[in-house]
Amino acid sequence: MKLSLKTLLSLGCLLFVPTFAQTEDKAAKEEWIQLFNGKNLDGWIPKIRYFPAGENHGNTFRVENGVLKVSYDKYDKFGAKFGHLFYKEPFSNYRLRVEYRFVGDQIKGGPNWAIRNSGVMIHGESPATMGKDQEFPASIEVQLLGGNGKDPRSTANLCTPGTNVVMNGQLITQHCNSSKSKTYAGDQWVTVELEVHNSKLIKHIINGETVIEYSEPQLDERDAHAKELLTKQDKILKGGTISLQSESHPVEFRKVELLKLKE
Repeated sequence: MKLSLKTLLSLGCLLFVPTFAQTEDKAAKEEWIQLFNGKNLDGWIPKIRYFPAGENHGNTFRVENGVLKVSYDKYDKFGAKFGHLFYKEPFSNYRLRVEYRFVGDQIKGGPNWAIRNSGVMIHGESPATMGKDQEFPASIEVQLLGGNGKDPRSTANLCTPGTNVVMNGQLITQHCNSSKSKTYAGDQWVTVELEVHNSKLIKHIINGETVIEYSEPQLDERDAHAKELLTKQDKILKGGTISLQSESHPVEFRKVELLKLKE
């Protein structure tokens, strides 16, 4: 039986319909969880150095005009009061999307390396296990850097407080490792996405490009606090807390959303 060109084209169109429909269905089924609800800090726990978990010293973390802000206007000086804002629930396999920007000037007394510097901590410990004077949670840090107007400064770098990772088959014990991202200067909003497959693979992604990836995040036996944690948990980190940093330079977050992945 011969079919006309018009009939064949019609059949071809019909054959493509399920493909488009499947793509739309997949997007519709992606259930992103808004970790930051745009209204308040519900679901988040502050832990600021020298203060107990739950105490938001100086109203460091706050929500104004739909934006989660890290501010220091109620500080006289920074005084090494590094802080972290923890989400209440730990995660293991997920995509995390964060939109951030740096604003204003660094507070007096902040370290030079912390100018336009913040971070998102993943696979972290609970704020309840941190010491009162502990600076950073044992975790994997997705370091966020803004341009300083002088030097190239990549963002979505990797830092490892109390931890190590494996990269290209080698154990990496160097504390910070640069990504291949470009420099983002000024107060522009930057979107960083993380793809996390428990301990198997972690990717830092900017504008669809993977800028660094690694595997086997693990507690560092050389670190005193990590050694304490090792008496209670496995060395390899398959999941953990997510937290946002306070490191002395004002920073804002307008989106923190997560999509759970099935492994």
